Amino acid sequence: MSSSDQLQRVMFEQADIRSVLVGLEQSYQQALSKHHYPRLINILLGEMMAAVSLLSATLKFDGRLILQAQSDNQLKVLMAECNHQRDLRAIARFDGELPEQAEFCDLLEGGQLVITIVPEQGKRYQGVVPLEGKRLSNCLEAYFAFSEQLPTQIHLAADEQRAAGFLLQVMPAKGDSATDWEHFSCLAATLSDDELLKLDNETILHRLFHEEDCRLFEADSLQFKCDCSRKRTGEALRYMTREELEQIVRDEGSIDISCQFCNELYQFDLADIALLFSDSANIEGSDQLH
Repeated sequence: MSSSDQLQRVMFEQADIRSVLVGLEQSYQQALSKHHYPRLINILLGEMMAAVSLLSATLKFDGRLILQAQSDNQLKVLMAECNHQRDLRAIARFDGELPEQAEFCDLLEGGQLVITIVPEQGKRYQGVVPLEGKRLSNCLEAYFAFSEQLPTQIHLAADEQRAAGFLLQVMPAKGDSATDWEHFSCLAATLSDDELLKLDNETILHRLFHEEDCRLFEADSLQFKCDCSRKRTGEALRYMTREELEQIVRDEGSIDISCQFCNELYQFDLADIALLFSDSANIEGSDQLH
């Protein structure tokens, strides 16, 4: 894998086809370090983070892109998120012991996979992804084929230290590219998980498309970042009444809320509750208590 925590787009000069390569290392490890997940969850979250990074490269928007899988089985939730600033975060929820190895779709049997786009301005969009095949990559390929009518090939891999992804796709609103797609997709299908994790982007492209004229764009940096804050947590508390919040503080000593993504702890006492409901309500970024 080339420069870690980067996303690079690829254009083919003689074909209406595009590609994206993503490699995650520090951002992936930071997301995992906030929790103590079993190996299977770590690998699936790595694939989810690589996938949501790839998907973000196919869109032009200001906001956040969320990829979420959920079921009523042992694996309750897998979620990865990427915004237009290339900030990543991810989380999992599960009950009991999971098998050491299992396929993505088997774990989510009877569940669903959803892509949600939350723009800073405009309407929220949500699309249901069919649970096709075995792996997350198969599901996303089916989504593009059925919902977007875009032939797409996706490779995802993770090993708890690194995560990586590769996307090959017919360009939207282009002409007949069936012949080009058959050629390029056959070449891309030979890419292995081990190669995706260990080879740099230039080597991968040469290995797959050394006879093609392609252009590798400048890389975009990716990083783990959670956008939780004391202010946003305080605003969420305002959905309860002041009396209800004050009673919790009297009973418990304080209201303690941890961010599910980064485990940051926010505490609120009676003075904080009074400030929340004052005319100049403003919870500052500092975590200092009164």
